[in-house]
Parts: sequence; C-alpha cells; structure tokens
Amino acid sequence: MKSIASLLFLAVGSAAAASAFAATPDYAVLQRHPLGGSGGWDYLTIDAATHHLLIARNDRVMVVDTENGKLTGEIPGMQHIHGIALVPKLRHGYVSDGAANSVHVIDLDTLKDLRDIPIAGKGPDAIVFDPASGHVLTMNGHSGDASVIDPASDKAIAEIALPGRPEFAVSDGQGHVFANLEDKNELARIDTKTDKVDAVWKLAPCDSPSGLAIDTQSHRLFSVCDNQLMVVTDANDGHQVTTVAIGKGPDAARFDPATRLVYSSNHDGTLTVVHEDDADHYRVLANVPTQVGARTMALDKATHRVWLVAAAPAPRGAPVKDFTALVVGTR
Repeated sequence: MKSIASLLFLAVGSAAAASAFAATPDYAVLQRHPLGGSGGWDYLTIDAATHHLLIARNDRVMVVDTENGKLTGEIPGMQHIHGIALVPKLRHGYVSDGAANSVHVIDLDTLKDLRDIPIAGKGPDAIVFDPASGHVLTMNGHSGDASVIDPASDKAIAEIALPGRPEFAVSDGQGHVFANLEDKNELARIDTKTDKVDAVWKLAPCDSPSGLAIDTQSHRLFSVCDNQLMVVTDANDGHQVTTVAIGKGPDAARFDPATRLVYSSNHDGTLTVVHEDDADHYRVLANVPTQVGARTMALDKATHRVWLVAAAPAPRGAPVKDFTALVVGTR
C-alpha cells in the first residue's frame, strides 16, 4: 500500500502531466485551397504588406491571397524559377531563374515582371535579401557559387566562390548570410561586407542539408537533412548545439520568433513542429499530417500559420493534377 506522501506525489505529477498535455496545441490542416495549373513548383514566400503568397511555379509566379486562399494572378515570362526574395523598401521581388541563369525583378504591387538581370553563376536556386548590405544573393547550384545583386542598380556586382553546392540560405541581418552546402554536409558563412566566405562548419551527422532557418535573437541556425534530422548550429562560432528528429524528405525550414517554433516541411506528408525551450534545448511538439509532396512552405508571421503546396501523386514526367495550397495552424 502506497503512503499518503507517495499518493500525493503521484497525484501532483499526474496533474502536471495532464496540464502539460492539455497545453500542447492541436496542430492540423485548417484549410485547403485548390489552385490548379500546370508545372512543378519550388519555394514559397509571403509578402506581408499585400497578404500575398508567392509560389515559384516553373515558368511563372503564382500569387495567392492569404486572406481567402484565392488565386489573385500570375506573373509569366520565366523559364524555370526556384526562389523569391523580397526587398520591402523597393516593393520589389527578386526571382531566381535556374534555366536562364538570371534573376527577374517583379513589382510586388502591380505584379509585373520589370526586368531580367543576367548573372555569371549557373543554376541559381535559393535567393536571399541581406538587409545589412542591401544586396540580394543567389545560391547557384550548378556553378557552386553565389551571385550578388545590388537592387539600387539591378546589376550583378560580385560572385562569391563557395566550397560546395549551395542549397537554402538565410541572413542574420547583421552582415552575414549562411548557406547549407548540400554535397559537403556543411554550412558556409558569407561576410556580406567583403563578399567572401569567412567560415565553414561541419553538419555531421546531417546528410544532404536542404532547408535552413535562423533565430536571430538566440543566434541559432536550423538545417534540415535527408536523414530525418534537424541540426541546430550556433551562428556565432559554428558549434553544434543539438539534433532533433524530423520527418522524411525535408526541403524547407522556418522559425517563428513570436512562438519560438521551428518548422520542417517534409515530402512524406508531415510538418514537424519543434519548440525552442531555450537556445540549447528543443522538443518536438507534433508531426502534423499534411499531404505527400508538401515539401516547401512559407510562414505567415501575422497569423502564425504555415502555408504549403502539394499536388496529387503522379509518375515522374506526368502532368501535375489537383495543385492545392494547405494551411496548417492550431485548432
């Protein structure tokens, strides 16, 4: 027979556990918005000023109203685009075109393609705006370098050699851009004042890092990897903080500074939600069922909801069917 003290301990512990369980948010797909259209897709971006979701959709940018999920319009005239970086003060977006080896400049308000900037790099993929330098950087997968564009002139002004094939990149807003090196399982840091790589850090046991997010307050980088790991790295000195289990086939990561949540969107049809308890401790809150193929995402920081896109499963090379936007949040 248990003592009164033991029973009280168990009761308190059970109540605490129940309270903690009850406090865990219930994440789910809240909305599905059929968009249709042909062609593959890549990165997603949200323009907070217009409440637009921008989708890199093969030869065009699809524009979706995040307030109602309806297709607002499309920006055509591209070849094979990958990413979209926003320069808010100019109200311009910069769209990497991997087939054309160029960057399209789009007007975020009129939804017009303004001009095309040729770059020396081959296969521009991810693209990022660095507020400290005021420059836009493309990560060029085929040539293994980064191209630097000055939005003031809309010209490419520099090429930065990288020690591997870059995937996604993020800026800390303080003069550094970080890029996953997919083929080296490493993370490169670029000094945007000198346009040179000033550090390269190992990501082992990560295999093939793709998506990358940053917490600029705690100076933490989140690389998502093909072997179902998220690697957390100290952005100051490159030491590995910890690893977190995630879903299969990740291709994007996002961090919400208001909720301290890190997201990994995974090709297996899950969205891994990780809570940053503090700078060195992380725990998985949920692996939210989404849809197979929903591997890229955008975070709406106003609503704290995640937007993903996916299509019906089909053999490689077959037409894309039932292209849909999914919205994940708490119920």
